[in-house]
Order: sequence, then structure tokens, then C-alpha cells
Amino acid sequence: MKLKILLPDKIFLDSEIDKLIAESPNGSFCLLPRHIDFLSALSPSLLVLTLIDGQEKILAVDGGILVKKGNQIWISSQHCLEGNDLKNLQQTIKEEFQKIDEQEKINREALAKLEVNLVRHYVQMKKDENH
Repeated sequence: MKLKILLPDKIFLDSEIDKLIAESPNGSFCLLPRHIDFLSALSPSLLVLTLIDGQEKILAVDGGILVKKGNQIWISSQHCLEGNDLKNLQQTIKEEFQKIDEQEKINREALAKLEVNLVRHYVQMKKDENH
């Protein structure tokens, strides 16, 4: 099967696999090459991939959508991380999500400032109209 993991800004993974284990809000599931076409929401969880050479890869996704059609699988997610083992992946997830939280805080503060400036300009325009 051909697996593509799509993030908002790039293709994270484009690989041939023999097996995929993922988790949806309804529980975990396994996709094999002859599995029927399938669509599922993904929970924030781990993906376990078995590559065609037999190696396993473990990825973490921050939720998303999975589509399997024929021999193609597409996963779309906001974030995806890869680790060599579960311990390293857990640390990587913690560090990356902390960075994301900090960036989201900065973005929220900037948006709040823009909103305040917009309201100030609107109030000033209304004052100018009335004079």
C-alpha cells in the first residue's frame, strides 16, 4: 500500500507499507492491502507502520482524517512526529507540543491586540461622524 501523511505545510511521509495500525474515536484498527475502502477520523494517538521490508515505524499524530481507497492511504493531520522508540517519541511529543502551545499563545495575544485596535478605530470613526 502507498501511504501519504499530509500536514498543512508539507508531505510528512510518502512510503510503501504492508500494514497500518491506527486509532479512531471508536477504537484501534488495522489496515492491510486487501482491506475495503475506508474513511475514519483519527484520535491523537500513535500510528504503527510495517514497511515492506518488515521494519516498524512509530509515528504520533495530533488527530486527523484517514482515507483508504484501493491501494492508497492518505492521512491528513495538523502535526505528526516520528521517533526511534516510544521513550524518545514521548519526549519529542512533549517538547514539540510545548512549542506549539507557546506559539498559539503568541498568536492569541497578537489577535487580541488587533481586535482592540479595530474597536478603537471604529469608536473614533463614530465620534468623528457625530461632530
